[in-house]
Amino acid sequence: MTHRQTTPRRPQLPTGWRRLALRLPILLFRAGLGSLFGKRLLLLHHVGRVSGLDRRVVLEVVSYDPIGASWTIASGFGPKADWYQNLHAQPKTLIQFGNRPHAVTAHFPTPDEGAGIMADYARRHPRTTRRLCAYMGFPVDGSEASYREAGRDIPFVRLDASLGHHQHGRPRA
Repeated sequence: MTHRQTTPRRPQLPTGWRRLALRLPILLFRAGLGSLFGKRLLLLHHVGRVSGLDRRVVLEVVSYDPIGASWTIASGFGPKADWYQNLHAQPKTLIQFGNRPHAVTAHFPTPDEGAGIMADYARRHPRTTRRLCAYMGFPVDGSEASYREAGRDIPFVRLDASLGHHQHGRPRA
C-alpha cells in the first residue's frame, strides 16, 4: 500500500542520545513497569523481515477499544519505518499493554479510514495532534479537514487481539 505525501519532509530517525532516550521505555516494559504508561503506550514485538530477529519498539496508542480488544498505532516516520514494514511481512505478533501480553494481528487501514482515525485523535488530543503534525511536516490549521488530510498520509495500523484473548481474566466470546 502506498501513501501519498503532502510534503516531502518526514522526521529523521533519531540517533545518539535521542535514540537511547526513545528506547528507554522498552527497558521499563521489560522490567515489568509497563503500567506506568497507562493506556498511552504499548510495546510491540516484531520480527525483522530480513534478519528474522526479534525486535521491539514502544509506540503511542492512538486509540484503544477494550471491548473489541484492539489498538490503533501510527507510523510517524512513514511507511518505511522498520516495524511497519515488518508487520506487513508478518502481521501476527505480540504486544504488551500495561503488564499484560496480547497476541494480535495487524490490519492496515485505508487512507480514508486513516482520515477518520486522525480526526478522532485530534478531537481527543488537540494540542498533541497539532505538535505531532508539525513535527511530521503536515500543514494543519486546527480544522477537522486539515487533520483528515494529514490522516490520509499517515500509515496507521490496527492491532486486533487473537481469538481466545483474555480480558480481565475471562476469555473473550
